[in-house]
Amino acid sequence: MKIEEVIKTNINLGDSKKIILNIIYTQNVIGDKFNEIIKPYDLSSEQYNVLRILRGQKGSPANMCIIQERMLSKNSNTTRLIDKLLLKGFVTREVCPENRRKIEVLITNKGLELLKILDPKIMEYEDLFASNLSSSEKEQLITLLEKYRTLK
Repeated sequence: MKIEEVIKTNINLGDSKKIILNIIYTQNVIGDKFNEIIKPYDLSSEQYNVLRILRGQKGSPANMCIIQERMLSKNSNTTRLIDKLLLKGFVTREVCPENRRKIEVLITNKGLELLKILDPKIMEYEDLFASNLSSSEKEQLITLLEKYRTLK
């Protein structure tokens, strides 16, 4: 469906505006479907992202700076996200013994188990959105999106 049909307009938007509107609309469609998957588990997309980051640490703790720099959404309040995950039992948080100003965060077994449940659902979701693209179209889309967000 063309973006003009989505927003119900027949004025000429111009290519730059169409690109932005298409990206925003697509982001919302993808985000809505993703939220449908994680909502039954009382998770936000940012909390899910933190759990994935912590799982990637393979048992080593991560401090707040590491988590923040790896977040997809750079505007997230990492401390608040960790607090919520702590209350749900998905992470632990401790003061670093060598540097008392540093907070170390680890994913718990409960957090790992949740990701094991979500992994196949998320993979199916990712495959669904890419299913109507050929391999070369997928590569081209990745290249174009990476190029598009690289401002000069």
